Amino acid sequence: MTDLTPPTVDDAVAPADPRPRTRAESKAAHAASLSPDEQAAMRAKRENVGRLVAVFVMPLLILSMLIGGYLFAMHAPTPHDMPIAVAGDSQAVEGFVTALEDADPDAVDLDVLSSAALATERVTDGDAAGAVVIENGTATLYTAGAFGSSQASTVTKLVTPEVIEQGLTLQTEDLLPLPSTDTAGLGAIFMMSALLMAGYLPFSFVYSNSPELLRLRRAVPLLAGWAAIIAGLIALVTGPILDVVPGDVVLPLMGVAWLSVFAVGSVQLFLTRILGPMAALASMLLLMVLGVPSSGLSMSIHTMPPIYGFLQNFLPAPAIGQSLRSVLYLDGAGASLHILVLVIGALGGLLLTLTIDTVRHQRNPNRPQAALNMPALHSGKRPRSKGWRYGMLFALPFLMVTMMISVMLGAMHSTTPTDVPVAIVGPTEQAEQMADALTEQTDDVFAFTVMTDADEARDLVYDRELAGAFVLPSAESPTAVLISNGAAGTTTQQIVTRVFTAITAAQQLPMEAEDVSPLPAGDPNGTSLIYLAMGWVMGGFLIVVVSANAMPALRPLKRLLPVLAVWSLVGSAYVWIIAAPIVGAISGHFWPMFGAGALAIFCVSLFATLLERLLGMLALLPVIGILMFLGMPASGGTLPVYMLPDAFQRLHQILPMPAALEAIRSILYFGGDTVGAHLLVLGIWGIVSLVLVMIVDAIRPPRTAIEVVIPDAVSPSPAAADAVPPVDAERDATQKELVGV
Repeated sequence: MTDLTPPTVDDAVAPADPRPRTRAESKAAHAASLSPDEQAAMRAKRENVGRLVAVFVMPLLILSMLIGGYLFAMHAPTPHDMPIAVAGDSQAVEGFVTALEDADPDAVDLDVLSSAALATERVTDGDAAGAVVIENGTATLYTAGAFGSSQASTVTKLVTPEVIEQGLTLQTEDLLPLPSTDTAGLGAIFMMSALLMAGYLPFSFVYSNSPELLRLRRAVPLLAGWAAIIAGLIALVTGPILDVVPGDVVLPLMGVAWLSVFAVGSVQLFLTRILGPMAALASMLLLMVLGVPSSGLSMSIHTMPPIYGFLQNFLPAPAIGQSLRSVLYLDGAGASLHILVLVIGALGGLLLTLTIDTVRHQRNPNRPQAALNMPALHSGKRPRSKGWRYGMLFALPFLMVTMMISVMLGAMHSTTPTDVPVAIVGPTEQAEQMADALTEQTDDVFAFTVMTDADEARDLVYDRELAGAFVLPSAESPTAVLISNGAAGTTTQQIVTRVFTAITAAQQLPMEAEDVSPLPAGDPNGTSLIYLAMGWVMGGFLIVVVSANAMPALRPLKRLLPVLAVWSLVGSAYVWIIAAPIVGAISGHFWPMFGAGALAIFCVSLFATLLERLLGMLALLPVIGILMFLGMPASGGTLPVYMLPDAFQRLHQILPMPAALEAIRSILYFGGDTVGAHLLVLGIWGIVSLVLVMIVDAIRPPRTAIEVVIPDAVSPSPAAADAVPPVDAERDATQKELVGV
């Protein structure tokens, strides 16, 4: 008989849960069963893993954006919808237009006009990249260098073959030439880059070091004053010091510079509110990776993927670049629209920041105090004096901007080649006469050598000991031959070709062009060299900067060297993957590129380690100054070495960036003929740096603790409270215990 008596409390048993636990529930139950000390240790362990992952992920993200972004935009310039105006004799115009469209219908966007005046007006207004006026058997090509020497060169390449095919005589005229003090238009490019850097760098450092300065009522006047200082710096360096900017445009230039820094800083302030520490990456993507190519200053927007033409309408970098171009080269014409974009950006950034602060304050007026992710910028404890702390916050971005605008622009704004080695090949007496005559005509542009053997001259051109060789015509070979080397540098090849084409045309001599090592179709300008070298060099110092701040427990050499070795292999392979299968800028050569890249990254990382030991985050100044601001011009990747000042020609032989670039050039185009010498340069930098690091560590062991700073107990603003997460003292204490500090 069934017992229906209800169970007593003592007899009651909790019903079993038939549902199996999920993994998350099991982890939560296990965590709940641990003691407080065990839970703190588990949290610290997870954080250590996260920091270690960040050490590798952050540099990979930066390399992906910078190297991948720039290569995608500029490695293979292909004309599309290039606006060209045509006018003149109707019958000749019709034949020329048909031929040009048939050659490549996607490359050009032709507009036939009724008069030459209308066609040239389109060019000077910037509505057309070029204009062709055909009259009396002569086709005159009008371009405007002020709108970009690259664009003018592209139009010339498109038009010239069809003009010749139509049996017309070609003449060229630059309606708006660049000033003699800035013949390549690099002034606007470097000023734009410096202003972008000045706009987003300060708040990136303030976020991690002094978040109390992010309060809107403090940030706005500080930003206004900072923008004024940078505007004065730009005017001083580019005006009386470098003589790039004439005196009559200094005031408009300062106005554009002030507005540019203030607008970019306002947007950066907003990004900091919503993205926290990731705001720096977002700024890098929007301002540099997407913004610089879409500015159209370095290359015509009509030769890059169409997305950049769309981005040009609203990103800050194009607005800054086009405003500078207008002020510097066009007497201010067309600047108003671009200035309006900057004004809207500045107001929008401030209004959005104010809105976020107001909403967050209404939700929680008493937010917790903020901890500091980067208490000290130098290699030591956080300064007690606010004066020292704020002084370093000012000095770091100020000196970075100063180095960029002075060193890089100072090295490359004057682009007159000197002592370009060229051989004149032929009978000795005849070759000497021509060499003497050309020396008088070209001043110091060329350093001529007389040779009698064309094959020997060809070998020297291939070995990059000669920039070119001109073989005189003879009875056996009545056509002159110009031997050049495209893979050694397209700019040098263009200089040599332009001069000797003019000479042979004046003497009515037929001439053939011979390229002993032409560049591949996927990289017709050799652009990939500079970005691959940047990838190696940046990969070397990024890992050190990130690891020293994200996980200082790795700073001792016994822990750091394995990390650097692994990263060198990963980084080298990753740069090749970006350039080859993803972007298609290069093909093959994996193993030599992988090995050379790993060595370059490892050696550069050791040099960065030495400076980081001595200066902490302030090491960014000498690291970027030596490796990038000095290394980029000296590399010969942007301009040939023959167009650089003597000091940079000497630096070409000893700095890591030129060594990396020349090693890549040798591997990709010349079978690795000189790669050993360049890797030796990198190896010396690495070995010397390692020895010095060991000496420094013996004198002063590296800091391995994560310094935790609790700000003074004042009521935080919404901006400051949101800037950095609250302190977890227990977590940090446990982490220090786990890493043995």
